[in-house]
Amino acid sequence: MKGEAQAFRSTLRVNNDPSICPSSLYDLTREISIMVGRIKTKLRQVRFDANTAQPTLTPVCPLCGREIPLAQRDAHHLTPKSHGGKATETLHRICHRQIHALFTEAELARNLNTMEALRTQRELMAFIRWVRTKPNDFFEKTRKSQRLKSM
Repeated sequence: MKGEAQAFRSTLRVNNDPSICPSSLYDLTREISIMVGRIKTKLRQVRFDANTAQPTLTPVCPLCGREIPLAQRDAHHLTPKSHGGKATETLHRICHRQIHALFTEAELARNLNTMEALRTQRELMAFIRWVRTKPNDFFEKTRKSQRLKSM
């Protein structure tokens, strides 16, 4: 498809067709260059969803209980992928990063592979109390815990 788009562009340039204005030529070649493989499929799906989708509820973070804006959504593997995990939960990006800043993947796989287990951890409880006071779209850089830095 890429080769076809390039051939199409060169054909239009060679013919210098006056009926095609520069803006429509740009739009046309842009559409053709976008429509390649998986991107083409994804673009069709997005267009389909935009036309037929019903308003959906904003998901709520199971860790802090706040609504998650689209730009702040992260999928957290309850058991890390490196340990064979497949199930995920949608979390705020800051909550997700805090989990990985406090605990190793081995700890997450062994003992902390449910939201209930994570919420009961003393280190995470203090973070949850703090982040609940912030706006839903709040984000701040997360730092590794001293315990993980010393490992």
